[in-house]
Amino acid sequence: MTAPAVPTPLSVLSEEEDLFRQTVREFAETEVKPHVTAMDEAAAMRPELIQQCFDLGLMAIEVPEEFGGAGGSIFLATLAIEELARVDASTAIYVDVHNTLVNNCLMRWGNDEQKARYLPRMSESLLGAFALSEPNSGSDAFALETRAVQDGEDWVLTGRKFWITSGAEAGIFVVFANVDPAMGYKGITGFLVERDFAGFDIGKREKKLGIRASSTVELILEECRVPATNVLGPVGQGYKISIETLNEGRIGIGAQMIGVAQGALDAALGYVKERRQFGKAIAEFQGVQFQLAEMETELHAARLMVYNAARLKDAGLPFTREAAMAKLFASEAANRITGQAVELFGGYGYSREYPVEKFYRDAKIGVIYEGTSNMQRQTIAKMMLKG
Repeated sequence: MTAPAVPTPLSVLSEEEDLFRQTVREFAETEVKPHVTAMDEAAAMRPELIQQCFDLGLMAIEVPEEFGGAGGSIFLATLAIEELARVDASTAIYVDVHNTLVNNCLMRWGNDEQKARYLPRMSESLLGAFALSEPNSGSDAFALETRAVQDGEDWVLTGRKFWITSGAEAGIFVVFANVDPAMGYKGITGFLVERDFAGFDIGKREKKLGIRASSTVELILEECRVPATNVLGPVGQGYKISIETLNEGRIGIGAQMIGVAQGALDAALGYVKERRQFGKAIAEFQGVQFQLAEMETELHAARLMVYNAARLKDAGLPFTREAAMAKLFASEAANRITGQAVELFGGYGYSREYPVEKFYRDAKIGVIYEGTSNMQRQTIAKMMLKG
């Protein structure tokens, strides 16, 4: 009798996955890390780093090879986001949004002509952004106020979008507008809006606590004309498109958070081995060891949850609940781990001369964007109650 195949443990990577992770880690350490502090202080990303991400293939991980992508998996994207966030969460979010939201949205809902027109460019240099949130419509997408009115062969969009990640640098935007307010969420429709379309403009840039080098901007649509050929998916299906796209996006946020937590833990581990008090390294004190053990345990659990959600998605299995749980747990854990890292550094942890205060600031956004922690809890509970 042939012995059954042993399933691969979640924490064990294939040779291809491990090689990919090492490649991204080397890029993060050699190309990104030297600029992290300066980018954070300037609240600006170095444009050449974004292009290097394109050149390395990190912006088209799941895009089919026929469109210039790698034809890879969400799991590979997860590894890339995690490794980048371990060094700089701002760089990671450019890769995250472009892959898990914009590319994913176009690949799933775009028609053949739209894919052929945009995906090759989005694999080489055309950065994407996802525009759903508005001043009065964050988690409550039903309150979306941006309007779209058909005018001949065009749609005319009017409204404002807030909190748009990567908006300052993006050249293509997935914008959601309502074509018939009387229909409520059933009127919401997706549009592919290019930066140079008439009536489109970039508004104010937010000054943020964390991920400061990642741009977060307002979009202004003043009778912005969008060709009918740029309607994404069926008219009236925008709510479904946005929600299902965000399900995959939550895996990316989970990956970002475990990367941030790992970076903070690495820094803390190095520090406690060197810092001496009462004649010995503070790592030798049992209280410090217990703190480190708790941090490592939480991080390991978060990583398994994120990896599991990614593996489920790649296998074509239901993953919405697991993605919500992974995003919820990983973001909450990252906040605890980075906070503990600051405390292990003592007074130095509060200084900008050391890396943990930045990890601490960068972690906070994880419990807010792409669905707050309470929104994740609501999603999980609804799915539990459905049975």
